[in-house]
Amino acid sequence: MRKLALLMTVATAAIAAPAWAQSTAPAPQDATTAPAEDQAQDQAPVSAGDIVVTATRRAERLADVPVAVSAVSSEQLQLSGATDIRSLNQLAPSLLVSSTGTEANGSARIRGIGTVGDNPGLESSVATFIDGVYRSRTGAGLNELGEVERVEVLRGPQGTLSGRNSSAGAINIITKQPSFRGIEGMAEGSYGNYNAYRFQGAINVPLGETVAARIDGIYSKRDGFYYDPQNNTDINDRDRYFVRGQLRFEPTSDLNIRLIGDYTKRTEKCCAAIYVDRSANEYIGNLNNPATSLSPLSTDGNNIVNVLRDLGQNVTRITNAGYNRTVSVSPGRSFAGRTEDWGVSGQVDYNFGGASITSITAYRDYKSDQGSDTDYSSVDILYRAANGNASRQFKTFSQELRLQGEAFNGKLDWLVGGYYANEDLTVVDNLRFGNQYGRFATCRLVSGSTLAVGYSPTGTGCLAAPVRTAIAAGVSALGAAGPTVLAAIDRLDGINDKGSTADRYLQNSRNYAFFTHNIIHLADRLDLTLGLRYTNERKRLNATFTNDNTACVANQAALSGFLTNAALAATAGGIIGLSCQGNSTSELNGVSIADQRNEDEFTGTAVLSYKPTDALLIYGSYSRGYKAGGFNLDRSALKSPIASFASVGGAQALTRNLQFDPEKVNAYEIGAKYSRGRATITAAAFRQEFQNFQLNTFNGTVFLVATVNSCKSPLGGADRDTSAATGACSGDTSYGVLSQGVELEASLQPTRDIAFNMGITYADTKYRNDLVGSAAGLALDPALRVLPGNRLSNAPEWVATSSFSWTPRIGSTGLSGLLYIDGRLSDDYNTGSDLFPQKAQDSFFVANARVGIRGPNEKWALEFWGQNIFDKDYAQVAFNSPFQAGTTSAPFVDPQYPGGRQIFSQYLAEPRTYGVTGRVRF
Repeated sequence: MRKLALLMTVATAAIAAPAWAQSTAPAPQDATTAPAEDQAQDQAPVSAGDIVVTATRRAERLADVPVAVSAVSSEQLQLSGATDIRSLNQLAPSLLVSSTGTEANGSARIRGIGTVGDNPGLESSVATFIDGVYRSRTGAGLNELGEVERVEVLRGPQGTLSGRNSSAGAINIITKQPSFRGIEGMAEGSYGNYNAYRFQGAINVPLGETVAARIDGIYSKRDGFYYDPQNNTDINDRDRYFVRGQLRFEPTSDLNIRLIGDYTKRTEKCCAAIYVDRSANEYIGNLNNPATSLSPLSTDGNNIVNVLRDLGQNVTRITNAGYNRTVSVSPGRSFAGRTEDWGVSGQVDYNFGGASITSITAYRDYKSDQGSDTDYSSVDILYRAANGNASRQFKTFSQELRLQGEAFNGKLDWLVGGYYANEDLTVVDNLRFGNQYGRFATCRLVSGSTLAVGYSPTGTGCLAAPVRTAIAAGVSALGAAGPTVLAAIDRLDGINDKGSTADRYLQNSRNYAFFTHNIIHLADRLDLTLGLRYTNERKRLNATFTNDNTACVANQAALSGFLTNAALAATAGGIIGLSCQGNSTSELNGVSIADQRNEDEFTGTAVLSYKPTDALLIYGSYSRGYKAGGFNLDRSALKSPIASFASVGGAQALTRNLQFDPEKVNAYEIGAKYSRGRATITAAAFRQEFQNFQLNTFNGTVFLVATVNSCKSPLGGADRDTSAATGACSGDTSYGVLSQGVELEASLQPTRDIAFNMGITYADTKYRNDLVGSAAGLALDPALRVLPGNRLSNAPEWVATSSFSWTPRIGSTGLSGLLYIDGRLSDDYNTGSDLFPQKAQDSFFVANARVGIRGPNEKWALEFWGQNIFDKDYAQVAFNSPFQAGTTSAPFVDPQYPGGRQIFSQYLAEPRTYGVTGRVRF
């Protein structure tokens, strides 16, 4: 209760900027035919409920829309300092946007539901649209946006109103389009700490009575938040520019044509991570010193930290990392990357009189290549070269067509539509073992086994000479197998700068759909909305692998006979596993695979809404949502590295292991909206049941994609053990994730100069008990054994957002002041998709602030601002440091089950930034 009280106190203390809304009634057709900026304006702020939105593809007051939607105005975005969709976190409590290993695949979550990880094979549960055009992955929304008219955040499954369907919600961004009012524009310049520069400009020019043009441009540059002393460079910097050009034709009042072309280029280093400190990496204090003792690892030490230290890692960055932004990077490794994103679209709106038609045709080309020191340590274990050969590219053509109108003397507002998209996804991966991998792997093996007595980081095979001699002579604990094992260890020791040279994944996704959304006016104040969608999805995968790691095949051949020997199985399996990590094997060199999947799905919605008074709307709804299945674009998912590809029939026989099933949801919601005068309050209660919830997680060695469901019959805890063979239920399954809760949003504008806004979300978003890893009832992977009964990652139970703005007039000068602050208070949550307790993030509060002075009619402004003004340190995502898991053996007992001697790293959120902005409008 004290936590709830704190949330309520903070939330009600302040709230968002004024919503400058239209005073005229919206046109009955789609609002795209009559832009808000061209309609008559009353410059006094009015209730947020009067903001005109097109969430239902009809221009309606926000207070009259019977769906859960948050609308963020351009003024709110400007005051909060928002330049991409991540900044919406401060303004929409049910939304959380984050990015991790690459900004090319950012993640958006609504009500705790989203798609986790950087695997491009997974589409987002939360769809992103910019000017009606679907963006294939959320990362496209992390670009600069230019001037935005508004952002609509729709909560719950979508699909009966727009081209692309989604299972958890949608972010709909509407940018400012050309106007016929005259020549007008803006220019803005900012400077801040971290040597940050940002320049933005826009100009609107009428080219006659029926044609207008607009150009928006942005350039942004900033030093990085992390420092790499090994290579004397900073990481997570900014160096990007954006340009968008538009033409608008309106030859008659019934026809509006909007053509858009945009281009973004980013040349930046992203994304570094630091180790989580001692509070998570518990057993890192009692380290053996091989220089003075050759005794085996002590039971309260961690052999993996010994190995990292002895090979050059600064152990202080592991033991006392905290939130120090000095990172560990191997010499010569780089996070340099480049992103190019461009596209063209054309929207045609034509009013026939009794009906109107909208056509949106678009082509998008998004390419991002990114280097990385993928182990995030100073030891060169794993890397992707920053040479343009680690890239992902989306080429997408889409066509949406909607026809809508009225019938039966206004008793029916009908809408029918169709959608087609064809997308080519190309992923090129060059993930390779580093120059120290062989020595790291052998030392990891030796230090955590019966061979630890011979541990010598400088010796061949990480073994001291006397021990090598005993093994070679067959008189060690390995017995007569010693010479064979020693040869395998030496082959492992030689795996340096080996692995993929350019694995290629080519995926074609063809999607078409037909949808309808109809509002039946049953009575004067009673409406029934019925929507239906049919979707057909086909995906084709072709992949080709190239690899030069020959030691994997040699060690499989030499040691496979020992895997059934009780005395030798652990050592033999360890050597093979380390030689073939992530299925890095020359056995795949030149191998191609192909596969295809097809899906047909019906989804829909039904909403009953009633307005007992003009100020009050109440509604109840049911929706069925869907997100397509696909392919895990990671070769490590093919099989366990212990087995050879030849022994299981070749790589083609394993392609089913890459597939995952479609995500489906049944969603129920009741809500109310009250808007009167300058006050608006909205509330919604929801329940969402997700089947085949698509989960992507990294277990320290490979990426796993599971579709999570629950068994209808109890598993007796078998889903919580460390066995992959227990916990199945023969297909008797039900939904595996339940999200339910309550949302409250309110705004108040007691005077022209003061505005408050608040939002509180309670979302109990949990995995159910008795979980399985597929709809067929297959056992859950042991790496996910903490999931049953716990909240999803990055899904806080309570979130409160609030802000306050004061824009007082300064006498009769025409000048005005500005005081603005917003805040987001988040409950604690776990940041790791496997929910290991070492990845927990405590509750935290983030605030932004802005003060300034404005000229008459806001023709100019000077503003001082700060983001994260209290410099709150927190993690976006924590993860298992790649390959950095120590050996756990009796009598070692881990009080922080289930992490064992795994080392953990984390991607940090941005620190405090501050600066000054000057702006002019004409």
